[in-house]
Amino acid sequence: MDEFLRILTQSLAELIAPTTAAYAIAAIGLNLHFGYTGLLNMGQAGFMLLGAYGFGIATIAGAPFFLALLVALVAGLLFALVLGIPTLQLRGDYLAIVTISAAEIIRWIGRSTWLQEWTGGASGLQGRNYKGTFQDLSPLPDGRTVIGPLEYINTGSDSWWTRIFAWGVVALALLFVWLVTRSPWGRVLKGIREDEDAVRALGKNVYSYKLQSLVLGGMLGALGGVLYVLPITIAPDAMGRTMTFFVWTVLLLGGAATVFGPVLGAMIFFGAYMFMRTGMRALSENTGVGDIISTTNVEQIGGMLVGITLMLLVIFRPQGILGNKKELAFNVR
Repeated sequence: MDEFLRILTQSLAELIAPTTAAYAIAAIGLNLHFGYTGLLNMGQAGFMLLGAYGFGIATIAGAPFFLALLVALVAGLLFALVLGIPTLQLRGDYLAIVTISAAEIIRWIGRSTWLQEWTGGASGLQGRNYKGTFQDLSPLPDGRTVIGPLEYINTGSDSWWTRIFAWGVVALALLFVWLVTRSPWGRVLKGIREDEDAVRALGKNVYSYKLQSLVLGGMLGALGGVLYVLPITIAPDAMGRTMTFFVWTVLLLGGAATVFGPVLGAMIFFGAYMFMRTGMRALSENTGVGDIISTTNVEQIGGMLVGITLMLLVIFRPQGILGNKKELAFNVR
């Protein structure tokens, strides 16, 4: 019974973890791309990694927190322009190929030795070198605070302050998306997703709208990258293809083309993922299942289950929990 309560507590903690908030922000950005505009961005991890590097490098160079945050957003903007300008006039398939390739290029550049002075190479950037400006902003007193079964320090890497800030940013992102998608601009995006030729016939510059959507969603992805590395270090290999697939799973689980779908998807996905991993570890350590599933195989099995979940979502419920199937189609242009 105590072991089961421990597993439930860890799963509950994952619901409000900064990592969950980071994925929610990244999925909100991807929602602008795919859910509202119909753009197949398969490289959201690239935006997240660039945002993390922009924030970390700027902070280490002496920039205050909000200036470093601005640098991260500009990095996401520039990356979107580099990807979008040559590809958005082509079919959506090409954007998918370009984005997943570009994200891998960013990861390999980050772990290479020729920029190691700035990026830290394969080892990345240590959190203690760039977290200070963020932690100095904390209004919380020193010490620890217990809320129900959860207990964290008030200020630090894995703290209440990090959680409050991360989910505050999520709330602002939700408000932003709710406003823009109900504006005339947002209705044009939905029209492009449904039939871009019809929108073009109405005199709208489809290419410009697509580029604007890619830029805004990419900047949200970069912001998600900043939130992701606030409690940990910046490691390029931790922000690769798997991260992009997790973001897609979060989006499709909650429901694309919905405002709250990415947040609901992130909380359900990571809560269930933590429950599964801790449960498998407990079974492996305390029962005879360890002969079949060792603790070293838990992560690999978890990855396979995520892949299976993503396939099943696309096949049987592409609209997710909150979505409307009539609004979604994978044969985007």
